Amino acid sequence: MSGEATTAVVLARGLGTRMRRDDPAVVLDPTQAGLAAQGLKGMIPDAAGRPFLSHILSGLADAGVRRVVLVVAPEHAVIRTHYDTHPPSRLSLAYAVQAEPRGTADAVLAAEAAVEGADFLVCNADNLYPEVALRSLVTLGEPGLVSFDADALSREGNIAPERIPAFALLEVSTEGYLTRLVEKPDAATARAMPHAGVSMNLWRFDAGIFAACREVPRSIRGEFELPEAAMHAVARGSRLRVVRAHAGVLDLSNRGDIATVAARLGTRSIAP
Repeated sequence: MSGEATTAVVLARGLGTRMRRDDPAVVLDPTQAGLAAQGLKGMIPDAAGRPFLSHILSGLADAGVRRVVLVVAPEHAVIRTHYDTHPPSRLSLAYAVQAEPRGTADAVLAAEAAVEGADFLVCNADNLYPEVALRSLVTLGEPGLVSFDADALSREGNIAPERIPAFALLEVSTEGYLTRLVEKPDAATARAMPHAGVSMNLWRFDAGIFAACREVPRSIRGEFELPEAAMHAVARGSRLRVVRAHAGVLDLSNRGDIATVAARLGTRSIAP
């Protein structure tokens, strides 16, 4: 399909392993500590008490998304109860249950019926993306992903330069399509790709991605990974347009991120 993609799949099922890990150097209030212990990163509140996920939903609505599918665990009452009580006003919510934590490609498969054949965005529930990046995919007209500038991620977001190698680097053809994705590159690989953009797992797909998600083998971590499924699709002839963004992303990966992110978002106006 083409045209605008007004459906988004938000991956909110993750185990939050890093977030659940105790850090004696980090002081959290009881609500933050309880949610962090459950790995519910998207529900961790900002300084005004609003869940991080509500900022994500508001940003998606700003970018033109009108329907969001939340991929959740079977035990997702905290999320559902909050949004049943505080329903978004600018977009509709649906839920897709990923029965077991088998990776991000499996999470996308869980949403297959819910997206109803439409082109759709995919994003994480622990990253707050800039509206310009989201809007670029909504209006792209074909499958693709956003390539973030590493300097901008550090300058405008909360991702320190030394954390960049924890993400994936991208190689792009002269025509502007993805040719290679290197997850967690080692130092030598990163030096060999000095001008590569960074993937923050912000994608646009059509229905063709589901076959790739079914076919991709388990990763070395024992999971079915969405980036590997995307590259599997590329190897089979699919094309993913790369859109460049010089903007920051707020990352809520571990307990050390909570105070900074909560403070930065506490005075932000949102309308999911």
